[in-house]
Amino acid sequence: VFPSLAQAQASVANEVYQELGQPSVFLFCPTEYCSSLCSPSPSQSCYLQTIGQELLPGIAVIWTGPKVVSQELSAELLEEVEVVLRRPPVIWDNLYANDYDCRRIFLGPYMGRAPGLMSRLQGLLLNPNCELQANFIPIHTLGTWFGSELGSCAHPERAGTWHPCLRQLCLPSPAGLSRLMSCSSSGMEGALGDSQGGQDGSYSPQEALELALRDWVAEINQQALEPGK
Repeated sequence: VFPSLAQAQASVANEVYQELGQPSVFLFCPTEYCSSLCSPSPSQSCYLQTIGQELLPGIAVIWTGPKVVSQELSAELLEEVEVVLRRPPVIWDNLYANDYDCRRIFLGPYMGRAPGLMSRLQGLLLNPNCELQANFIPIHTLGTWFGSELGSCAHPERAGTWHPCLRQLCLPSPAGLSRLMSCSSSGMEGALGDSQGGQDGSYSPQEALELALRDWVAEINQQALEPGK
């Protein structure tokens, strides 16, 4: 008999992790996986405090942000989560998820994530639209965001905090990477530019969207030229 749900979950997760030989990637999704599910807050949650204390350090913990579907992710919140979990979280990003309402499709650029988040994360997983073809822009702009984080001259050490498998999953092709590094050069106006301008190589959602649209059109045109299409 375990004294709490958190201790039971941590014990089982630790045993499975060790039985598998302590793999380099082992993800644990807590019952309280976003701020809105924590009582009264992430830092004061007895559940998360126990998880952080009892879970073996090699196990990564999934977090979705302030809510299940988080429009914004701030460095301050992630710092709070990192402290209570005693490890940087892996973000399970539901920004584009539409499995809860398949009448909606999200085609905008990756946005609402503060610059410099990489140093606060152990990884990032994107939960996409259910419709495969609708995910070109989400995945492409995620790659642009990730590339701009890697290319930040002020923080070149950020790349080392992510597992190599996660880095490979997020990065675009070499050609796309070379283009995205010059993608951000001017300020932005309107909703897309409130917090993420394209200055000094920082991520610009507007310019990332334009780059994704150009590549998507090129992909569609290429497919149209293939026999049988």
